[in-house]
Amino acid sequence: MKEVDYIIVGIGIAGISFCEQLQANNKTFVVFDNASQQSSTVAGGLYNPVVLKRFTSVFKSKEQLETALLMYASLEKRLHLTLDYKIPVYRKFASLEEQNNWFAASDKPVLEEYLSTKIIKNNNQVIEAPFGFGEVLKTGRVDVKKMMDAYKTDLLNNRLLFETPFLYNELVSKKTTVNYNNKTIVAKNIVFAEGFGIKQNPFFKHLPLLPAKGELLIIHAPDLKIDFVLKASVFLIPLENDLYIVGATYEWKDLSNNTTPQAKTQLLKKLEKLITCSFKVVDQVAGIRPTVIDRRPLVGQHKTHKNMFVLNGLGTRGVMIGPYVAKALYNFIENGVLLDKDIDINRFD
Repeated sequence: MKEVDYIIVGIGIAGISFCEQLQANNKTFVVFDNASQQSSTVAGGLYNPVVLKRFTSVFKSKEQLETALLMYASLEKRLHLTLDYKIPVYRKFASLEEQNNWFAASDKPVLEEYLSTKIIKNNNQVIEAPFGFGEVLKTGRVDVKKMMDAYKTDLLNNRLLFETPFLYNELVSKKTTVNYNNKTIVAKNIVFAEGFGIKQNPFFKHLPLLPAKGELLIIHAPDLKIDFVLKASVFLIPLENDLYIVGATYEWKDLSNNTTPQAKTQLLKKLEKLITCSFKVVDQVAGIRPTVIDRRPLVGQHKTHKNMFVLNGLGTRGVMIGPYVAKALYNFIENGVLLDKDIDINRFD
């Protein structure tokens, strides 16, 4: 029998973020993950405090950024690798009206530290942007795949990761513990962070999680030469060796992890309106994002089983919001700090 403080189900961005809270507070844990959910692996990895479609502030943007940057810095130090790449985000302006809306937004107290008031002229001959760009400050990209691969390796080396499906029917909730697999593992608490897999979870499948399939392309474009993230009708995210991420799509019916020619065509049509240089598609990936109708995460405690918790619904901004909500859940469980009503699952009662 193995006794721990926590069982964690799922090791995407949400699971890693909660594990890091446990590491920081010297709590013991084990993790179950069978790699069936791929939303984190197709994440662009951007952290950006501004909703660029509407020029509004992200929910709790300052708190999110502070918590996230501290966690990624800690991870880099402990795992001896670089994860956080500081890179500006440029929003392409489609018109003079959008320029004016940008300046109006930059005057707002919640946005003034994030929106540059200088219009950047487009000097790149292969990008169609006659009205220039607006620069978002305090942005960057986390290499999510590198983080997940390194984190899983670290867990395996410490014998903390079970790469098997979690069997819900083998979980027994007691008053002060949860027992798994006939008491093979006994824990004080269990946190479910399995993304879209929550739909198979008998304890939390009632929550209004909306699965949204997303697909990305990786292109090779030697003549593009940008060192910033470009947001237009698609995102263009520079990697290394003239590679770029192009994304992303949203699909609500096909909920497989299979890539589709329709998504590829959709992204290519938008990309060809944005850049004029030649490029080659070298990869295409797909995954199911766990989204919520009110665009807020699903965080909280089971009504009956008081030692069961959920951390889910991070949507498209998991890199930034994941560490923040993981910290909130930890403080709720261990220190009795009430959850913000905007993220608490009780808001759907």
